[in-house]
Amino acid sequence: MATPPSLKIEKLLAALEAAEIGQHPVEVHGAMVGLIAGGVEQGRGAWLKPLLELMNDVQALPAELLLLVEELFTDTQARLAERDFGFMPLLPEEEEPLCDRVEAMSLWVQSFLTGIAIIQPGLNKAPQDVREIIADLAAIAQVEIDVAEDEESELAYTEIVEFVRMAAIHCYQEFGPQVDESGAENNSVLH
Repeated sequence: MATPPSLKIEKLLAALEAAEIGQHPVEVHGAMVGLIAGGVEQGRGAWLKPLLELMNDVQALPAELLLLVEELFTDTQARLAERDFGFMPLLPEEEEPLCDRVEAMSLWVQSFLTGIAIIQPGLNKAPQDVREIIADLAAIAQVEIDVAEDEESELAYTEIVEFVRMAAIHCYQEFGPQVDESGAENNSVLH
């Protein structure tokens, strides 16, 4: 059984606070997904240095936090690679106030954009559909946090989260690693 997002967020938040790292778990996950979707090298630990640059100024993480981050990376990478689109951004559950969820989504998207930009500095030369997705995500990152707690706002939030989820998957399909039989990474896209 999968761990609910709220428990993952709480556990990661406690470890971040214990390590005195002033980031929210959604920021860590967003940056991680941006790195993965951007095509960061998947080899043992190769992804960790760019994540540490974003999280902790390249400083090592305490053992408990490192273990949580490695588990989250493995789970996230596997979900992005699944053909049935099992990936979901790590965001607060619907029991949380909508304004808190919108703020968390905005932080997640900002961190995603930062992560993907580090791995893909030439995003302005990416295919047109990817550039449009990145522009839409940049607009979402600036979303107004003060939202009404009504059904219409809930529906809009759900639709935006689904767009963000599919945008991350699309970027992963565009830039993510394609491994050939020799084990070498090949960045060509298979359609």
